[in-house]
Amino acid sequence: MAVFRLHGSRVLAVDLAGDSVKAKNGAMVAYDGEMTFKKMTGGGEGLRGLVTRRVTGEAMAVMEVKGHGTCYFADRATEINLVRLTGEKLYVEASNLLATEPSLRTGTTFTGLRGASQGNGLFTTTVEGTGQAAIMSDGPAIVLRVSGAYPLTVDPGAYVAHTGQLRRQLQSAVGWRTLMGEGSGESFQIRFEGEGLVYVQPSERDTIGGQL
Repeated sequence: MAVFRLHGSRVLAVDLAGDSVKAKNGAMVAYDGEMTFKKMTGGGEGLRGLVTRRVTGEAMAVMEVKGHGTCYFADRATEINLVRLTGEKLYVEASNLLATEPSLRTGTTFTGLRGASQGNGLFTTTVEGTGQAAIMSDGPAIVLRVSGAYPLTVDPGAYVAHTGQLRRQLQSAVGWRTLMGEGSGESFQIRFEGEGLVYVQPSERDTIGGQL
């Protein structure tokens, strides 16, 4: 069974004992022991299922790492967050997914205008089952709880992932940039309602929907 652990906040160490792990292609920075690496692209089961962007045709290359020893993963010195799943589903942008345990199933789901507002197409990645996933954020991510009494509104550029029974909708609003004269018009936000957790990064990636 692969064991995930953080080595600092920006490096993921995965201990392998003859088993395997799926990770973002090119994210290996070091390893000890004996490892084999197999590049994987296209659709299908497992982490392969997440790579197809049906609208844009964009694909994310992943690799399977198998062997005995410890493999270290990192990507552009971004912060790494471990998410433990116990049968539920994690929704995460493909660019924010670093690695998953082999017991987890991945795929894509339709997100509609929310995905389009982020410039990532109309589909996003899903990870489900029992095991750990490593997701990345630009700066230390904060985890915000959503309940029936407390809905949450998030800037699309700061959104990383979410779990739970949440309903999402894209809403327009005048943002701070517009009020300060730095925006070019109306901005968009994501509103979450229901019960669950939302992962937000303290940095806004460039999005189409951030300023329109």
